[in-house]
Amino acid sequence: MGAPMIHPTAIISPKANLDPSVQVGPYCVIGDHVTLGANCVLHSHVVIQGTTTAGHDNEFFPFACIGGKAQDLKYKGEPTYLEIGNNNVFRESCTINRGTFADLPTRIGSNNLFLAYIHIAHDCQVGSHTIFSNNATLAGHCTVEDHVIISGLTAAHQFTRIGAHAMVSGCSRITQDVAPFTIVEGNPASTRGLNLVGLKRRGFSDDQIRALRTAYKKLFLKKLGTLDEALAELEADAAGADPNVAKLIDFIRTSERGVLR
Repeated sequence: MGAPMIHPTAIISPKANLDPSVQVGPYCVIGDHVTLGANCVLHSHVVIQGTTTAGHDNEFFPFACIGGKAQDLKYKGEPTYLEIGNNNVFRESCTINRGTFADLPTRIGSNNLFLAYIHIAHDCQVGSHTIFSNNATLAGHCTVEDHVIISGLTAAHQFTRIGAHAMVSGCSRITQDVAPFTIVEGNPASTRGLNLVGLKRRGFSDDQIRALRTAYKKLFLKKLGTLDEALAELEADAAGADPNVAKLIDFIRTSERGVLR
């Protein structure tokens, strides 16, 4: 096995751990505690620092800054972490921050596409198969579940959650949790409907979509009485037995900031 393919202008710490198949382009900087798995590619002017671990087949475009310290006044300089899975693409000028404390790394899953100028702040937890369009921004402590699409120029408030298979339209302001399977849009954002196109593309059956339609009508359209009453009514309905509806109910019940409606 040969040495990693490193451009002579790149600055690589001798303490960094790079798989022999890694490619590092001009003017990149890789710090002491960075680990990069097989077939990772850094095109040029990429900075990866801190205790950052990335799996295989990740691609970093120019001016991405990965593993910077938390932008949080509580951070006092102790070792903190960023964990990245496999097969992610980080386009130009992405910034991903490490966690604030050692016991909670910032985490990125696998098979994600992060377009230009996206920002993922300290302590965020991002799943897999997501798409972040240009200038999408997560404040600290946000959670984004699998198969989420966040459109351009969208900002999420700290501690908000975006549920699986949701889509956030462009220029939206997210101040509360986004329920799974839904589309939200606006400033401030509100829920506009089910993400039917996304669900069909991902192979949801007609029966599954029908159950989610029933749940959506009870929770988001009816709006008679309290949300707790709507949840109880849905749990008593046959649709409540569907696993996806059960996930939707659990997401809403565990929300700390409230769910966009």
